[in-house]
Amino acid sequence: MRDGLGADGSGAADPTAGAVRLDPAADAVRVDRVMDGLRAFGANYTEFTRRFATWLGLHSTDAAALVEILYAEDQGAPLSPARLSERVSLSSGATAILLKRLEQAGHIVRTRESTDRRVVTLRSSPDIRPRAMAFFGPYSERMAEAMAAYSPREIQHFEEFLGRLRSTMDTLLANEYEGGGPVPPTP
Repeated sequence: MRDGLGADGSGAADPTAGAVRLDPAADAVRVDRVMDGLRAFGANYTEFTRRFATWLGLHSTDAAALVEILYAEDQGAPLSPARLSERVSLSSGATAILLKRLEQAGHIVRTRESTDRRVVTLRSSPDIRPRAMAFFGPYSERMAEAMAAYSPREIQHFEEFLGRLRSTMDTLLANEYEGGGPVPPTP
């Protein structure tokens, strides 16, 4: 691979370029450890959200939604109710009820920022942001410290790796698991 081009001349990088495979059994163990690490990271992230919920006196689903709203704002792409519904895997009706609870608790506001006045944008309230920053500040600092140990090139590889995993999972959820999962084997 040269100049970011794949072996076929396309812009797609060859995921095996530069990989030396000396021991397939050791590689399989390494892949298992990576997958276990990702699973554990996901579980820990879920635990942070659960503790944030407890800290705020919210249901864990409400806190997860609030975290999504805060994160989207931080990324400069605030969510609509429909997009939040996708992110927290709730029906539009359940999301509407959840948003009403968050709004009544003073944690979010719904705004109409688009020229299309039908479009609703979800924003965190001015009161919740400092509380969220106080809670997630140590998390953010430690994650930044951990990531600083890696070069920009390594971070790029991690980003590509995680992007490929996410795309694979998105495809599985949209296809093989669309109806809740694959057809169970018959006994």
